[in-house]
Amino acid sequence: MFGRSLYAVFAVMVLATACGGGSESYASVVDKAKNDKKLVIGVKADQPGLGLRTPDGTFAGFDIEVAKYVAQELGVDPANITFKETVSANREAFIEQGQVDLVVATYSITDARKQKVSFAGPYFVAGQDLLVRADDAALNGPDALNGKKLCSVAGSTPAQKVKTEYAKEVQLQEERTYSACVDRVLGGQLDALTTDNVILAGYAAQHAGKLKVVGKPFSTEKYGIGLKKDDTAGRKAVNDALQKMFSDGSWTKALQASVGASGFAVPQAPQLERY
Repeated sequence: MFGRSLYAVFAVMVLATACGGGSESYASVVDKAKNDKKLVIGVKADQPGLGLRTPDGTFAGFDIEVAKYVAQELGVDPANITFKETVSANREAFIEQGQVDLVVATYSITDARKQKVSFAGPYFVAGQDLLVRADDAALNGPDALNGKKLCSVAGSTPAQKVKTEYAKEVQLQEERTYSACVDRVLGGQLDALTTDNVILAGYAAQHAGKLKVVGKPFSTEKYGIGLKKDDTAGRKAVNDALQKMFSDGSWTKALQASVGASGFAVPQAPQLERY
């Protein structure tokens, strides 16, 4: 009787493992795409023009178009993608835990992050900037932030960079999402939001006449697609998909359609950094 019960428990455990989500059951995202014909992709949900959940529950923006293109190249129809909201602080954890197969979420490639996950790309190169109220003429760059209240999000690197390199007396405030920062800048509780210029451009367009991007980028942020650590085959396949997107015109078309209306100047596609 005991042996039979133990066998039943073991069988349930095996079945649960086999049915698990994300990429943990496969050596590579390539295998997941090939065998399951579906993917779970982590994206932002509150960044206009990049990754935004629309009123009908679908997602729109440049990151979403990149994710769809890459999935298609891996053999997964966009209709079979499950988009899962991620925030800056949980991107590595979602990949490591197998909750997502890929992350396409304005995810800057850094050496520290490479210790936990792999990156394909970059698929976009942004520059750190400031978003301020439209009538604020005093905040014209990062060195003007001493004594001011600056917002960024947990798990993101830009605000600390400002404090370390430009304004040691800036007061840093963290929110869970960029949209929460935007609300507090609009409300006057905070003076500025810092992150990448292309992200800020989306918010400035969303709140035309109330917010502006300072327009003096002071860093280089390379957006990559995150995937499981040491998934060499997956990294190569995603890089190949990105290269095709660059060369066939789809990348430029997607970027123009997503953020062109904000006045953001669409750049040339970046060079992939294969490793």
